[in-house]
Amino acid sequence: MRGRKVILDSDLARLYGVTTFNLNKAVKRNRSRFPRDFMFRLSRREAEHLIFQTGISSASNWGGPRYRPFAFTEQGVAMLSSVLRSSRAVTVNIAIMRVFVRLRELLASHADLGRKLDALEKRMAEHDSKFTVVFDAIRALMEPEAESDDREPRIGFRAPQPPD
Repeated sequence: MRGRKVILDSDLARLYGVTTFNLNKAVKRNRSRFPRDFMFRLSRREAEHLIFQTGISSASNWGGPRYRPFAFTEQGVAMLSSVLRSSRAVTVNIAIMRVFVRLRELLASHADLGRKLDALEKRMAEHDSKFTVVFDAIRALMEPEAESDDREPRIGFRAPQPPD
């Protein structure tokens, strides 16, 4: 969201085993620890899109959220460990930080693979132009799936679904 990897307050609250209200209350008591690059509130448009995606009710009197959610960056999640002091919070925080690190490693290895593919393609093109088709196919597999213009990008944390 906004070019950053984030986790929403409700998803974090679920992971930490607290209510979203209590998580946000702890953050508000320590607001100076959460600058804008650690945490930000979703805009109205982002919140409306989130409501549309998740299928929750949009009106607060019908069970929907009363406030726009907060989104926490990796640094904001790390800062939560100093605000939420339970043993579960520490365990969950360690797991989340490991996921962020693994995600960064995967992105770096993907970029490294692209550079290696470029070098290999150059060497192979000198020998046989038929390999161009193979390299084009590999590049197509490496590219992220293009979303159609009529769909907004997905917002929020999505837990993996168990296989059927």
